[in-house]
Amino acid sequence: MPDAPNTALIAVNLGTPEAPTAPAVRRYLAEFLHDPRVVQLPRWIWYPLLHGLILPLRGPKAAHKYQQIWLADGSPLAVYTRQLAHALQQRLPQWRVLDAMRYGQPALPAQLRALREQGIRRLVVLPLYPQYSTTTTESVKDVLARDAGDFEVHVVEQYATDASWVAAVADSITRWRQQHGAGEHLLFSYHGLPQRLARAGDPYPQQCEASTRAIVQALGLSDDQWTLTYQSRFGKERWLEPATDLSLDALAARGQRQVDVVCPGFAVDCLETLEEVGIGFVERFAAQGGQLRYIPCLNAEPAHADALAAIARQAVGASE
Repeated sequence: MPDAPNTALIAVNLGTPEAPTAPAVRRYLAEFLHDPRVVQLPRWIWYPLLHGLILPLRGPKAAHKYQQIWLADGSPLAVYTRQLAHALQQRLPQWRVLDAMRYGQPALPAQLRALREQGIRRLVVLPLYPQYSTTTTESVKDVLARDAGDFEVHVVEQYATDASWVAAVADSITRWRQQHGAGEHLLFSYHGLPQRLARAGDPYPQQCEASTRAIVQALGLSDDQWTLTYQSRFGKERWLEPATDLSLDALAARGQRQVDVVCPGFAVDCLETLEEVGIGFVERFAAQGGQLRYIPCLNAEPAHADALAAIARQAVGASE
């Protein structure tokens, strides 16, 4: 029999409800929005607001959105993350590969316990966020600091300009446009972040800009052919700009009638890409006489799995 692996890779995504129902969504949002990395308000202010107003109101609304994109096998984020982990396992046969969620199931602490019971000693943790933020990658590291114990842990902090990943994104855009034709403009839409965090030193916007520049260079686009924007604003404070929805309004006002949009900050398709962009923004742009066409995330595409497997190997200097 072959020797049991002593190295594991955990591909960690944000998380998702277990069902497209209001109770399941409320449970998921409660865990997500309890994280002080996500909402940095005093707990005595935030918890009453969260449980008394936000969860009761947002639960049913978010559940309806999930119902519009739910797959036969479950949430798109969960399904595509599992598929990506399976593709990574095929490329790392000497390792143990698992997927995990920062919020929801399969929970990261439970996956850590399972690997410890299997005798794993060396652990590569790959947060599926190409661009680092204190609200995402650092939150994963919080769990590791608490639960990783005696593992030899290697965390991939970011891969915003990794050459193989950039090439995979650029090639996916090229292939999609070869099949469907190129729109008049290419919009890059990333998940937003409060400006307050960026001013405090979170490098996320700079990494989004670096990713976009690298992808644009690989595509050979001029500066007037693309725009970088941020989506998913929440609350009343100012978030990173320009906003995706307002940028689409501006493109429509300029007479742009066919715009392509890609979301390179998301490793796999999820609520923010399939519903917010693929339904909400598409309808918004159509109401102004335009056609917004969504280019899917990399998901479990071979080039994506190849790039992430290489990044994981580099994290420990491994050749296997």
